[in-house]
Amino acid sequence: MGPKVHKIAVVIPKYGLVGGAEGFAAELTERIAQDRRFEVHVFANKWQKNSENITFHRVPIIAFPKFLTTVSFAYFAGCKISKMDFDLIHAHDRIFNADIFTMHGIPHRIWVREVRKKRMSLFDYATAWAEKKLVTNKKCRRFLAVSNMAREKFLQEYQNINPDKVQVIHPGIDVQRFDRHNRVVCRKEVRQYLNIALFDLVILFVSMNFEVKGLDKLILGLGKFHAEYPTKRFKLLVVGKGNHKKYSKLANNLGIREYILFLGVVQKDELEQIFLASDVFSILSKFDTYGMTVLEAMASSLPVIVSDHVGARDLVEDGVNGFIIKNKGDINEVVDVIGFVMDEKIRTEMGKAACGTALNNTWEIVTRKVTNIYAEPLEASQR
Repeated sequence: MGPKVHKIAVVIPKYGLVGGAEGFAAELTERIAQDRRFEVHVFANKWQKNSENITFHRVPIIAFPKFLTTVSFAYFAGCKISKMDFDLIHAHDRIFNADIFTMHGIPHRIWVREVRKKRMSLFDYATAWAEKKLVTNKKCRRFLAVSNMAREKFLQEYQNINPDKVQVIHPGIDVQRFDRHNRVVCRKEVRQYLNIALFDLVILFVSMNFEVKGLDKLILGLGKFHAEYPTKRFKLLVVGKGNHKKYSKLANNLGIREYILFLGVVQKDELEQIFLASDVFSILSKFDTYGMTVLEAMASSLPVIVSDHVGARDLVEDGVNGFIIKNKGDINEVVDVIGFVMDEKIRTEMGKAACGTALNNTWEIVTRKVTNIYAEPLEASQR
């Protein structure tokens, strides 16, 4: 008789759809499902793709009134799971009962109070209640945070939780996504298409929320850099969705509008080529639990410039593979860093170090860490 096949339930409302948590859960689960030691079932309300290695179960949601959204998903997921005999339940969102809870964000109450800076609505109270019910459930043996920032906020909210139970597992990266492109060709063709000289410093910014991700601070920094070093050539590529007019006006007032290209939302393959055609990546978020684009930039061999409020700062060695802007109100730090990476030799060495960091954070490594964590509750369930 062969080794026991463990039956795993993975729970997330939207599996594999747009979003950091949705993508993380899908990438990780697909790889776990390829391991013959596990029989994987996904419980979701929506999913983008079926997998021959995964059995999907649709969980209903009551979307109106809104405050029932989180609670209803948790209730119906629990009902479906209870009818089947699972060895382990891995939740990627707030449900009532799980063995492992991956926290893709920070506690909901802190998110509302400190980040959104709003009063709690009925929806917020219901969501925070469902979260607390899961966290305080004695069955939940391990909490996985996507960054040290997420871990710190979690322990701040739930002070009775043993810190040893809270482990940081960063999202992974598929470096082959970028290896399949020729960097030299991408650099030449993309820059030629965008009318950018090969020797211009190209800074890349990617986001679907310009305000939260700190585009204003980056533009302010570049404006001051240009005022101090008017002969230095650079271009800022802005990819994603946001208020273009607002930031165009800011750039125009600073005299650098001609140095900024707003490319809008681009396809995945095209974005990979843009990464490879760039020299530096920057995201100066006001708050970002992780920031997957930072690891994508590193996989593209780009040094990164991040704010101290980006969870992916965990991967950044200041001055080695990138820079951490520690004082969010001081654009002089941005000016200094831009001046530093103007040196091609310096940024090439930093880019190599960044790529090394990405190679130490592949999905294969992340999957191995998570399946090792599965061992404790699986052994307990067999006793």
